[in-house]
Amino acid sequence: MEKANKESQSPLSFLKNLLIARWRSLLLLLIGVYLPLQVFEILTVKIWENQAGFPWDVPILLAVHSTANPQLDVLAVTLAIIGLPWMAIPILGAIALILLIQKRWRSLAYLLTVSLGSVIINRTAKELMHRVRPQLWQSIAPESSFAFPSGHAMTSITLVAILLSLAWASSWRWLVLISGSLYIIAIAWCRLYLGVHFPSDILAGWMVTLGWAIGVSIIIKPYTNKIKSVDSELPKNETTLLPEEEKLINEE
Repeated sequence: MEKANKESQSPLSFLKNLLIARWRSLLLLLIGVYLPLQVFEILTVKIWENQAGFPWDVPILLAVHSTANPQLDVLAVTLAIIGLPWMAIPILGAIALILLIQKRWRSLAYLLTVSLGSVIINRTAKELMHRVRPQLWQSIAPESSFAFPSGHAMTSITLVAILLSLAWASSWRWLVLISGSLYIIAIAWCRLYLGVHFPSDILAGWMVTLGWAIGVSIIIKPYTNKIKSVDSELPKNETTLLPEEEKLINEE
């Protein structure tokens, strides 16, 4: 009887029930995926039309450069080295090995998908946009590759997103979120301080990586460490498929 009632529901009722049941995911999809990607699209179109970028790019760079001193020079160069995309490989490799040993397939899939996707997006965008780096002053750590979007900015958010997904179900998540946010800002500052990126390069890197990382998390759900079985009270670990995933496989 219950099954028959469900099948007889009107499309409007079905849509209403779906929105009620999935409003959190839909809100996350809007705020965490659509809006960042929309901002990235606006930045991309504007820079495609005008390589000089936005009116606020140069003033912000000059304001940051006005604070230059020998101590900040050392700090900026150190942060630039720490934030190199290649420097993230040993960290992500070690995390991936631990997840492999622990058989945490969902988290491992998220790590690989987000990190590899971030690299592909960055390299593709740089080759398509061909934006030249700022030439406002002689940088103490010059770069020769294209500028848009910032690889350092994308790498920092990718790394923090992966760490946050692993710590989401624990009491460490706020520490990871706060320290990770400071790390992201510090990496962005050093790129501006060194004069190797426009602010719009940084913002574009943030937006596209944020949209990508959150979008993948909605699909893979790496933060789902434990779920309860429908038929028993025994917890299942993250290697177990979610109920909707099992239903989809059974239907196929």
